[in-house]
Amino acid sequence: MSAPEVVVQPDADALATTVAEQLVARLAAAQARHGSASVVLTGGGIGTAVLRATAAAGGDVDWGRVDVWWGDERWVPASDGDRNEKGAREALLDVVGVPADRVHPIPASDAGYAEPEDAAAAYTAQLLAAGGGTVPRIDVLMLGVGPEGHVASIFPDSPAVTDDRPALAVRDCPKPPPTRVSLGFGAITAAEEVWLLVSGEGKAEAVARGLSGEETPASLPAAGAVGRRATRWLLDAEAASRLP
Repeated sequence: MSAPEVVVQPDADALATTVAEQLVARLAAAQARHGSASVVLTGGGIGTAVLRATAAAGGDVDWGRVDVWWGDERWVPASDGDRNEKGAREALLDVVGVPADRVHPIPASDAGYAEPEDAAAAYTAQLLAAGGGTVPRIDVLMLGVGPEGHVASIFPDSPAVTDDRPALAVRDCPKPPPTRVSLGFGAITAAEEVWLLVSGEGKAEAVARGLSGEETPASLPAAGAVGRRATRWLLDAEAASRLP
């Protein structure tokens, strides 16, 4: 595994613009090579800012040939403002016109599944169907990083850390809402490239720990978020402020 790449921009706006430009270029390159592209989206402030910037970026991506997945989702109804899917549709997907059959949201709590475990199993089935029995090719998988180092909905010392299923239910999360559905490391580490998007001084310690090479996924899940070909930490200056 190659060493992670670290990119630092002066502020969150510059970071969002840079990531958007690089995302468009990466997806266009994947389409040129494979005929289609795939991306896993993340929510949060910087994740949504990147999606807005992507919608405005232009470029050579054919959004009709991009498959869209999510890294995690809160176990709430589809109309709830906490849904990452809702924010992504408003910021990017509806703007650029990604076809409905290319959008693969994690099921909401009112989608007909009695428990989040059932929804996770259904999402796993979607992933495996798309990949012909394995996790499909994911060109770019974007993740935010929490102040304690969580990624997706995998928190430190959570059973999710050692669960190798592609998608799983996560209960008793230390931040609300406590019940979620998340990709597991079995899917995250299958991605061609993993991009960790981090903004703000409150994340600086987690960034420094994640890049120290001294943490395990159990203590700092972000340390376990690595791509098959590349792992990129995309930071603003505040998030990078504790790096050597």
